[in-house]
Amino acid sequence: MAPRANWKGFLKIAEVACPVALYTATSASDRMVFHTLNRATGHRVHRVFIDGETGKTVPREEQVKGYETTPGDYVVLEPEEVASAVPESDKTLAVDAFVPCREIDDVYFDNPYYLAPANGEAEEVYAVIRDGMSAGEVAALARTVLFRRVRTVLIRAHGPGLIATTLNFDYEVRPAEEVFDDVPDLTIEGEMLDLAKHIIQTKSGAFDPSQFEDRYEQALADLVKAKIAGKPVPVRKESAREKVVDLMAVLRESAGVTGIKPARRSSAPPKATRKTTTRKTTAHKTRRKAG
Repeated sequence: MAPRANWKGFLKIAEVACPVALYTATSASDRMVFHTLNRATGHRVHRVFIDGETGKTVPREEQVKGYETTPGDYVVLEPEEVASAVPESDKTLAVDAFVPCREIDDVYFDNPYYLAPANGEAEEVYAVIRDGMSAGEVAALARTVLFRRVRTVLIRAHGPGLIATTLNFDYEVRPAEEVFDDVPDLTIEGEMLDLAKHIIQTKSGAFDPSQFEDRYEQALADLVKAKIAGKPVPVRKESAREKVVDLMAVLRESAGVTGIKPARRSSAPPKATRKTTTRKTTAHKTRRKAG
């Protein structure tokens, strides 16, 4: 059975328009799904919304959206008001620019979709766009309304087709500096770097997603099968942990044996170090004056 398209429209580049269809590239439908039951009756339970103050059940028609302005105070938005904020869609993936693939920061990647020609008449134009992007090693930045929002989509050549990936908005991506600013600026040189390359080379392999194993999903499936068959539920025993080799310990040991100089820090000391040094120097001067 052919997959169902999530969206149909046109891929537009300048005056060229190509009918296309968007299909989800990933799905969680094959994962184990559990329902919440009443232990006493075995019946499924359903979620209801209750008033936070009165404790009474609130029917669906009485539920509205609200934005909290101050603790306990809300601006209420009616369904028609929320609907008015949804942008109108012209069903067009309008390409704004082409960017070199090497310049794309994949931290902005959100969800991938397969972008295919919507009908036989679009196949030739589709192939021209795909092959042109592949030859130029570029990706297209396009915008359209998807799922009630204007989204920026990155389109790339992918084998015989195109991959369209929705991109996170800039405000959704945390700056890398928040995490990496405290990482010391070290320079690894000489044989220490060669040793690191050698260790990495010994574990080189190929990207093969078929080898990815969802152990949790498999354990859940085995658990359900055991319960259905009336077999005792297997209890996991604590397994001996594999010894993990500390790469830096190996590098330091090698450096000590061969007389290699350790990693060199950047000439600019971290801010915390400069502050500490200043305090120590001031204290030393004070002691000298007191003497």
